[in-house]
Amino acid sequence: MAVSDHVDLPTFIAGVSKRNPGQPEFVQAVTEVAEDIYDFIGDKEQYHKYQILRRIAEPDRVISFRVCWEDDAGNIRVQRGWRVQNNNSIGPYKGGIRFHPSVTESVLKFLAFEQTFKNALTGLPMGGGKGGSNFNPKGKSSNEVMRFCQSFMTELYRHIGADVDVPAGDIGVGGREIGYMFGQYKRITNEFTGVLTGKGLEWGGSLIRTEATGYGATYFLLEMLKTKGKDLVGLNAVISGSGNVATHAAEKVNQLGGKVLTLSDSEGYIYDPEGITQDKVNWVKELKNKRRGRISEYVKEFTGAQFHGGGARPWAVPCDVAMPCATQNELNGDDAKLLIKNGCFAVSEGANMPTDLKGVHVFKDAKILFAPGKAANAGGVAVSGLEMSQNSSRISWKEEDLQKMLIDIMQGIHKSCVEYGGSAGSDHIDYVKGANIAGFKKVADAMLAYGVV
Repeated sequence: MAVSDHVDLPTFIAGVSKRNPGQPEFVQAVTEVAEDIYDFIGDKEQYHKYQILRRIAEPDRVISFRVCWEDDAGNIRVQRGWRVQNNNSIGPYKGGIRFHPSVTESVLKFLAFEQTFKNALTGLPMGGGKGGSNFNPKGKSSNEVMRFCQSFMTELYRHIGADVDVPAGDIGVGGREIGYMFGQYKRITNEFTGVLTGKGLEWGGSLIRTEATGYGATYFLLEMLKTKGKDLVGLNAVISGSGNVATHAAEKVNQLGGKVLTLSDSEGYIYDPEGITQDKVNWVKELKNKRRGRISEYVKEFTGAQFHGGGARPWAVPCDVAMPCATQNELNGDDAKLLIKNGCFAVSEGANMPTDLKGVHVFKDAKILFAPGKAANAGGVAVSGLEMSQNSSRISWKEEDLQKMLIDIMQGIHKSCVEYGGSAGSDHIDYVKGANIAGFKKVADAMLAYGVV
């Protein structure tokens, strides 16, 4: 393609929309990246000639399959499963499996697209993928979950492998589900390989994997604050979610001297003006992981706390820093304006694309410290990558070694964002732009080396 034939950004996005009808989440993710990438590649003919962005925005393959299973009442149930293998230019496909009623092809394509750049930012050799099903493990017995996971893996196993595609957990997929799926993979293939991460410590898992995403998002927040001569001591933090990422983000905020005011789930959020201390975080972990209860129960246990129901989100609570750690598009443009109005000056995304496009623009225009998920929540997949290395070498690293590696990786990602997100004559860092360009450049340069494939 000659330089004169370059399409402009609106035309490119229109093409993505036309090729992916009814997939708003995927189009949103591509748009958010393309807005920054277009300026960067403007004078770089090789990226245009070889249609690099166009190729990254077209998954290598999307695998869809039927999953049949039997519930405890003897009824035959039918779900749909997917694996989206977006790009393996720098390593095997790597990304989680999500079990939730909201799962669609669009959601998984956006997650796999984001994962491609996130994995590149870690500096580890991992491509981008994502998978899942519209199966809802909530309210199901362990036997039902086991039967579903076994049926799901019976279809998925032929598309994955330690050097091909290495899934992990995500929303609705924790240690229990990983165990059932790994057991079925091992049963079918007669192989014990590192084909899934997030495994139990007794059978190939890595220390700090559970904590890594929430801890990493907090470490990245700390690095941003350092650029302004600040730390977390004495700062009020609003956190959404109450699962693995949110509770470990809260844990690390407490350890670094901050005060956590909120947690949430799909029914609403709790606000504790006295602070959600480590003892309270531990109680929430017990509630969610073992009793599988609702966050509203918190106010019965801890007096002085308030529960705001009806699916309310915590963004109206005044704070210094915010960490959206629940799910995609949970924070919109109006929420972003309200956070800034109420004094929030730093946001670190623990979830994948939790801020919608209008919210991203609000944060960027206000020039607050804003870390996109592909940078801030990369700690989870980073430790998954380290788990892959441990599995391949048949070794297990100590916790202190892994903690150091996690901090080093998050500091490295921050450094890359600063390198590509800064601008001459200004001390402001556009972390969204920095993450998008740094991740894109690594993947794009690998793709150029391979030719047209």
